[in-house]
Amino acid sequence: MNPLRKQHASRTAKDVRSQYEQSVTERRLRTPAKDVAKDEQAEQGPSQQYQPDAGPYLLQVDGQTKRSFKTFEAAHSAALGIKTRFPVLQLSIYDSVNKSRTVLDVPGSSFH
Repeated sequence: MNPLRKQHASRTAKDVRSQYEQSVTERRLRTPAKDVAKDEQAEQGPSQQYQPDAGPYLLQVDGQTKRSFKTFEAAHSAALGIKTRFPVLQLSIYDSVNKSRTVLDVPGSSFH
């Protein structure tokens, strides 16, 4: 084999090896940053973790609880505001003390 070709081939192998080592080093350097971000998230906790209710009246949209209110009037007012903008949604107010549900229906909002 030609000595120049051998030298070129060995240089290429060195280049490949150095590129590999550099990429491994870069991966090692990036890993702690991800771990730090995970640690910060763990301290903050998940955003959708169960939180205690602020009030006994729960506003439910299509069967899913969205907010809680301290008074029935506040929950009813919020539900009416949503129902007037989005009449297709099924809204209800659940009273967790009496274990009863009030389904909200706006007059004249029936669909045929």
